[in-house]
Amino acid sequence: MRQSKFFMPTLKEAPADAVAESHKLMLRGGYIRQVTAGVYAYLPLGYRVLRKAENIMEEEMSKIDVPEMSMPHFLPASLWEESGRLKKYGPEMFRLKDRHGRESLLGPTHEETFTEIVAKNLKSYKQMPIALYQIQTKFRDENRPRFGLLRGREFIMLDAYSFAATADQLDQQFEDERKAFANVFKRCGVQVRQVIADSGTMGGKNSTEFQAPADIGEDTIATNESGSYSANVEMAESVDTFKQAPEDPKEVAKVATPGQKTIADLVKFMKVPATRIVKSVLYIVDDKQTVLVLIRGDKKINEIKLTHLLDADSVREANDKELKEITGAEKGGVGPVKADWADKIIADNTVKGLYNFVVGANETGYQLKNVNLNRDFTVDDFGDIRVANEGEPDPVDHQPLKFTTSIEVGHIFKLGTYYTQTMGAKFLDKNGKAQPVIMGSYGIGVTRMLSAIVEQHLTKFGVAWPKEVAPFSIHIVQMKMNKEEQTKLAEQLEKKFSAKYDVLYDDRKERAGVKFADADLVGAPIRITVGKKAGDGIVEVKRPTDAKATEIPVDKLDNFVNKELG
Repeated sequence: MRQSKFFMPTLKEAPADAVAESHKLMLRGGYIRQVTAGVYAYLPLGYRVLRKAENIMEEEMSKIDVPEMSMPHFLPASLWEESGRLKKYGPEMFRLKDRHGRESLLGPTHEETFTEIVAKNLKSYKQMPIALYQIQTKFRDENRPRFGLLRGREFIMLDAYSFAATADQLDQQFEDERKAFANVFKRCGVQVRQVIADSGTMGGKNSTEFQAPADIGEDTIATNESGSYSANVEMAESVDTFKQAPEDPKEVAKVATPGQKTIADLVKFMKVPATRIVKSVLYIVDDKQTVLVLIRGDKKINEIKLTHLLDADSVREANDKELKEITGAEKGGVGPVKADWADKIIADNTVKGLYNFVVGANETGYQLKNVNLNRDFTVDDFGDIRVANEGEPDPVDHQPLKFTTSIEVGHIFKLGTYYTQTMGAKFLDKNGKAQPVIMGSYGIGVTRMLSAIVEQHLTKFGVAWPKEVAPFSIHIVQMKMNKEEQTKLAEQLEKKFSAKYDVLYDDRKERAGVKFADADLVGAPIRITVGKKAGDGIVEVKRPTDAKATEIPVDKLDNFVNKELG
């Protein structure tokens, strides 16, 4: 490819609103251009990277015998009503109506569609296990699209779906997809950690994220030093090391605490440690149930864990008006003693083993001290519903947890019968009995993965693309276009290496500084500079991470290229 014919509109400076380094690089290098907020055009340079990444995915899916197909972008809302997700998905869904008033949507994901078209057409256990995938544009109306391709309203995603007759089949499919995804990321040059994750609106109870460590990442993952434990902070567990010495129960006493609404306020006012206080928070569950949630005062409630414990679709903290109407008390005054207004009382495991602690008195401006579990109140259910703390021991090898930021580039789910049970996708088992199809869902954010690659492979002046996804494998840069000996050698090298590799030949009549600056942005694994020693059969070679170029005779160039590119 001749660079004089290649559309690559570079910028000396990135726009002021570009924050992420990957976003800046892709704009400066002419990889992408914004059309509107969260929507980008992929210019030739960016599209080449995109297609190479997609080709790798296609190859790895083929290795596990998963065929490709394509579903429509435009979907009927009725499918999502059938699954129960139409309301749950919320305002991120692009919704529209046709001229007849029928409600539709632009697909943010395709579980419902695959259930309708595939799972409902599986009539016998003999047809399973099978899996299918697509690489397709998705749409989500993000409230704050940002960081370029990392969080957009239109993005490209690989989404695969598996269909099984037994749990063992699903386990094998999940493992096959996990290995295929790991191979994709390895070949694309993305360092990832596989972490325990929350399934969110996808459904199911078992999921694993592929997280790419990066400073700009929007996720936080908790890991230990040995790597034996990794989890998204949303689901991370840590060992609580605090132990209170046993005490004899004391008489409950009511204490006036005017204006003290927070744990920090109470610690200072009552001169007690936070570990002596049990915080009580009222939650509205599924917009109908009132649940009082208890946690030790030095810890924070993890609402995702709470949602799982309650097996709820939604949880939210009661607002000030609801709190007063339901409990009779304002914030800071609510507690579990005689809380008969609560449908259920849930407590974090940190509440166990406490003696003579402080709780709200269910009266504004008052607390109760010397309260004891089971004597003064009971709890319906205990569980781990707290936010894990950095530095606390992990639950596997009891090593200190470390938090790092990362980019979620992939997510795989064991959906089970979450969709098929609701949508009536059944098959006949070996005994002729109707059973719901067992599903899995597997996704790679293709476009956000490109950002992750750039974030992990930035250089001082540009990017060092991994060889399998680099837009060009070799970049031939001719210094003087009016020098016949340079042109002759450059064209010879172009013809020779183009037979095996993607080659970009900079044949532009530009200054050397311009050519080298653009070459840094292209980030080809090998740059070959044809300059003043062309007549002697000597060129310069440079990899993006090299401090400077190295002279090499043309007759030794083959060995160098084969060593670098294979």
